[in-house]
This record gives sequence, structure tokens and C-alpha cells, in this order.
Amino acid sequence: MNFTRWSARLPGTQRRAAARTEPVTTDRRSEGAVPAARAQPITEDTSPVPAVDELPVRGVLDRVPALVALVHGPDHRLAHINDAYAAAFGVRPVGRPAAEALPELKELGLLPLLDQVLRSGKPRTLKSRKATDGRSYTFTCTPVAEDAGAGPGVLVFATDVTDHAEAAERLRASERRQRETAVTLQRSLLPQELEQPDDLRIAATYQPGGTEAAVGGDWYDVITLGGGRTALVIGDVMGRGVRAAAVMGQLRTAVRAYARLDLPPHEVLQLLDGLATEIDANQIATCVYAIHDPNEGRLMYASAGHLPILVRDENGTVLRADEPTGPPLGTGGWMHASGSVPLGPGSTAVLYTDGLVERRNEDLDEGIAALERALAGATGTPQVVCDRLVRSAGVTADHDDDVAVLVLQHPARTGADGELFRNAALELLGGVEAAPRARAFASGVLTSWRFPVELHDLGVLAASELVANSLQHGTPPMRLRLRRTDRRLIIEVTDGDDHLPRRRRAEPGDESGRGIAIVATIASNWGSRRTPGGGKAVWCEFALPS
Repeated sequence: MNFTRWSARLPGTQRRAAARTEPVTTDRRSEGAVPAARAQPITEDTSPVPAVDELPVRGVLDRVPALVALVHGPDHRLAHINDAYAAAFGVRPVGRPAAEALPELKELGLLPLLDQVLRSGKPRTLKSRKATDGRSYTFTCTPVAEDAGAGPGVLVFATDVTDHAEAAERLRASERRQRETAVTLQRSLLPQELEQPDDLRIAATYQPGGTEAAVGGDWYDVITLGGGRTALVIGDVMGRGVRAAAVMGQLRTAVRAYARLDLPPHEVLQLLDGLATEIDANQIATCVYAIHDPNEGRLMYASAGHLPILVRDENGTVLRADEPTGPPLGTGGWMHASGSVPLGPGSTAVLYTDGLVERRNEDLDEGIAALERALAGATGTPQVVCDRLVRSAGVTADHDDDVAVLVLQHPARTGADGELFRNAALELLGGVEAAPRARAFASGVLTSWRFPVELHDLGVLAASELVANSLQHGTPPMRLRLRRTDRRLIIEVTDGDDHLPRRRRAEPGDESGRGIAIVATIASNWGSRRTPGGGKAVWCEFALPS
């Protein structure tokens, strides 16, 4: 018999029953026929199944594994709780208001939610609340129709989500530990105490992001280069977490090493760019490297994709140092360039990362403009200015990005304080006769500055050796410069030759090679560098007695 044609004439229920009982045969003449397995007759339970409408409601609620409570009326009198609810919180007296009969709901703050459901006629949900039995539940309150004059009611349905809540708490705890690790690493890699140069007053702050594991790679540093010069650095490694902090630490260490070479800012960034690619080819960073020379009264800087330096002069006018700016570190193949911005006495400069000025709903230029306005009105010590800028930017504990700020001031010194910072310079003209002129000039200046005899004699000897070295190995123009601060005496000689001297051991028969060795022995520190216009500067410094 053709089962398909036969069953098509039956009603749906009879057709399905027939499919369960009719043996299936296969026509061997059909194409590709395969012998069919013998069908076994299936016995069916024909006992009547009750419809859902015929089931008792309370019987259904009592068998639901979730916690169920039914309340009626404006005071939410208890009408029924199921077995699961009684097992969790104990038997509750029926007919009493929920505030008395269901104290666990009152402690969870669920009673106002019941009022809202009655007023609005719409269900409400309270997610993952820990109850008095120590377990966590998600409560859903659904309005029900009026029952036998008892008034409209609310069905409270509580699902046990303890496992989910505990898993979520473990995840949050793990994220907190990761964030604490990243913050600890970040802070340990930042300077624990800023170097304080003679001519500048400096303060800095770092605020980690408030979101989970949002710690980034923001950093700053202050490096004294000797000869009165100071390097200032601020940078931001893209990314979050321990990896960004680790890359930041490597870059900061590299900056300090390259700074000892006393190179121009753009050459330092050039070296950093190659190193950043070697550290992690997928990680990029922005950075500003600046050098302050008190003799020049300017801030020389180079920027690798970083935000512009802001400088407020002694009159309160804020200047934005926009150019030159190259691409971030780690991109490779770019020749960076150095620029400069005035930083005279009474000026304040601010270096910062994007967390201070960048907001999701605002253009970046608007944030920088707001920072300019805040800097124009910020006075006081560098730390006070730093704190005011952070507050004006709205940076709080839950800020969504890291913030690093570095503030430096070049104080305008007058009176007795000004007497401690003096400069004197002499152009070295002529030939060998320039040496005795330099010694006489140095002796007269150091005498007028009222230095002790021993320091006076050491200063004259150092000036004589540096001038003799320049006369023998350098080319014009030559200059001798003496500078004193409240902490040290600095002697510097510049000339037009860019060959840097080095300390070496002179043989007994050598007629030269001892000058730099003598200077290195008697001075607290010495060094040399190439000057921007070509040539070099050789300097030494002596620490002043307390």
C-alpha cells in the first residue's frame, strides 16, 4: 500500500497515529530501492492528558523550583508561598502584610517595587540581590488580576542566581587584582622622587584610570644633564594593563640612557623610535622630549605624535607649541625635527597626556583650549598649578583614562635670591694670549662672587685647562662662560669644532692629554656635547659648600 497517498486522506491526528502503527514498505521497482528494515509496532499510552487550564494553579506553583510568593492589596497581604520559598526562608503567615510576613523582601528593598508594579500594572525586575539565607536571587514582580475581592495582586518570582553571582564576583576580583598589579607596576616604574634642577621648580602627578584594568602606559621623567641643563619627558604607550606598563618602563629606561649622550631632542626621539619597534612592533607610543638650557632662556623640544606643550609667560599669556610634530614612536621611517619655545624667568610650562584633555563627546582641540584657559589663571607653586589643572579638567577617581601632568616653572629671581644666580662670559679672541686673559677673567669673577679660596683656585685651574684644550684642539669662535647657582659653580667653554674630547691616560712622554683628566679629577662632574649650530661645549661643575 502507498502509505503517503493513504495517509493524505486522513485528518492530521489520525495520520500521525497511522504513521506510528503502519508498517513501512518499499516498492522494489522504484529507482535505487533499498530493502527496508522491519517496523516494530509501538504501543502508545492512550490515557487522557489534562489541559493546562484544568491544572490547579497552586499545585503548579508548589512544584516550581523557583521561589514564588503571591500578595494582594495595597499593603501586599500574603496569599500564598510555594514549597521552595518556605524551604528557603521558612513558613510565612498567610494574610499578614508583606512588611511583617515577608521581612526578607523588606530587607532587600523590594516593597517599593511592589508598589510600583501595582501602580503601573507592569512587571519589574530586581537583579542579583543577596538575601538573608546567603544566596543571591533575581526577583521578578508581575501584576495579577483581582481575586475574590482581595484586590489586585503581585506575583513575586525569585530565581536562584548564586552560582552566576559568585562567578561574576570571582571575575571582578580577578580584574581588580590585575588592575592593582598594573597600578603597582606603573607607579614603581615612574620616578619615586623628581630630580629638582637648580634653575627650575618642577611638580608632577599621575592618576590611574578608574575603570577596571584601565591602567595605561603614561609616564614622565626629569633628567639633569649637567652644565645647568635639564631634560623633561612625558609619554603615553597605547593600550592598557600590565603589557602597556612594561613597555612604558623599557622606554623610560631607554630615555634616561639616551639623555646621558646629551643629544638634541630630535635625535633622542630617533633612537627611541627604533627601540620601540624592537620592543613590540604592534605597540606605539607618543612622547615629548624637551631640554631646558638656562643660558638660552628657551625650551628645545621634539614631539612624536604627542600633544603640544603649553607655556604661560610672566604676563599670563599662554602659548601653544604646535610644531614640529612627527608620528608616534614605533612607526619607523620618519625623521623627527626639533623646535623651541621661549621659557624665560617667570614662565610656566605644562606637559600632559591625552587623559587630561580628551573627552568622548568633545573635540580634542576644545579640551586643549580649556586647559589653556585653566593655565592662564593658575598661579602658585608647580604642585598647586598641577592640582588646579587636574581639578579643572574634571579628573576624578573613576576617570576613564590615565592622566599624567608635568609642570615646570622658571622663577624670576630678584634681590638676595637673584645674587645666588649669576652669569659671566668672555669671548676668547687671539691666539695663545687668550689663555692668560681667560685665567685673569675667571679669577676676577670668582673673587667678586666671594667664593672660598680653595673653590676659587679650583675654578681658575679648571677654566685654564678647558680654555687650553679648546685653543689646542678647537676652532673659533670660542667663549668662556661661568655660571653660579645656589648649589653649584659651572664652567663652560664652547668652540666651533664638533670633535668631542674624551678622558684618556697620557703616557709619560706625551705632551698633551692631561687637561681633561685634571678637570675630571678636581670637578664634581664634567661632560661635553655638540651645539645646535655646529661645534661643541665642554663643561665642568663644582658643588658649593652648604
